[in-house]
Amino acid sequence: MIISEKKLKELELVLIRGNDLKVTESIKSLRKEIPFKGAISLLASFYDRSNDAGIRKMIKEFLNDLKDKSAREEVIDCIRKRNSAETRKMLISSCWQSGLDYSGYSAVFAHYFLEEDYSTAVECFSVIESSVNKISRSQKDELIKMIRQKSGNEVRDKHSLTLELISLLT
Repeated sequence: MIISEKKLKELELVLIRGNDLKVTESIKSLRKEIPFKGAISLLASFYDRSNDAGIRKMIKEFLNDLKDKSAREEVIDCIRKRNSAETRKMLISSCWQSGLDYSGYSAVFAHYFLEEDYSTAVECFSVIESSVNKISRSQKDELIKMIRQKSGNEVRDKHSLTLELISLLT
């Protein structure tokens, strides 16, 4: 990922102005460029406040198609921000759909697995599942411990998913 204050400012201005055609063109051009730091955060914030289904779909597809390993940190930072539950779920979903290795962030996904609704928990489960072979035994044991300690108050459906996650990590 490169650092380009100029590109970041240009994207920010396009998103602030909100012209659908310009926003669409900008997202399409991002696919052709080397990713730059801050673009993911701007897109996630725009997704969070946009009502345009087409643009939201483009942002989601852009994030799903990320292949640059250096983008992982920014995606995780966006997940941790106070976005809407829907935006957080979309970002978490993009982690497993991108195919990037998020095993180093398994504790983050376990946290949101426990804290968010069932639908988001399923997305977190998918991220952990996709990288379970890259998680060390000691990390798995820590995750199981954390899940068992914090999982006492779930609804029945999420309880079953929690048991499945523990089984996956065992």
